[in-house]
Amino acid sequence: MRAVGGHTVREGRFWHRRAELVYYDAGEGPLALYAHGGFVSQATEDGMGLFDWGPLLDAGQRLVRYDARAHGRSTGDAVDTDYTYATLADDLLALLDHLGATEPVTAMGASMGCGTALHAAVHAPDRFSRLVLLIPPTAWRTRQAHAQANRESADIIEREGVDAWLAAKAQQPRPAVVADVPEFPPTPTERVLPSILRGLALSDLPSPTAIAALSRPALILAWADDPGHPLSTAETLAHWLPQADLHVSRTRADIRTWGERIAEFLARPRP
Repeated sequence: MRAVGGHTVREGRFWHRRAELVYYDAGEGPLALYAHGGFVSQATEDGMGLFDWGPLLDAGQRLVRYDARAHGRSTGDAVDTDYTYATLADDLLALLDHLGATEPVTAMGASMGCGTALHAAVHAPDRFSRLVLLIPPTAWRTRQAHAQANRESADIIEREGVDAWLAAKAQQPRPAVVADVPEFPPTPTERVLPSILRGLALSDLPSPTAIAALSRPALILAWADDPGHPLSTAETLAHWLPQADLHVSRTRADIRTWGERIAEFLARPRP
């Protein structure tokens, strides 16, 4: 066990579709389930110091975070289709089953986790009461170029090794808002990384029509000047989701307020 913001974190694990998924469970109260971004893990995100989850736990939320398939301490196979947003959403729903969640819960996710949460909500809307979407990724018109870059990255890893891919990534400018955030190596193994990249290349957010049918309150948290997480995606989601609030951060200090913003959002009475 470890502690986050003075709250004990309980570790759990379960098997689903040939993989063992590891999750971290803290606090008591209504359940909020969080999915992280691609190539990192819950421990990596904690090391980056971007998101402060203490306010949610202090406000009486139960927070469950998990390492996505093949990320962090979770296992996974080198199968491209295991890493599409829709398939990762199936993992999220399986975790809800494992936790015995019978009431609607809050779905939260960042980047790849945002895509995971949205696909889960579209597939099983009655299982979710609210959505918290952090740094929505490229989608729809901006997705094609990003998908091609992912396919090329997978080819580089297979042809030249992961170090060549990381060296190329290091030459790309980082968004100013997170330029001083510590960088970590990818948590998936070199054997699985090409499949993850190709799975993400096969992915997109649900269609605007499907998103518009989600009648759940949503909070969208974005940051500026990041081509991998363009504001156009966040703004389009805010337009199509019937009950959405959008907040855009331009400094790292403002990103550190996201935990408080989420806690305040979850404390609002249901409409």
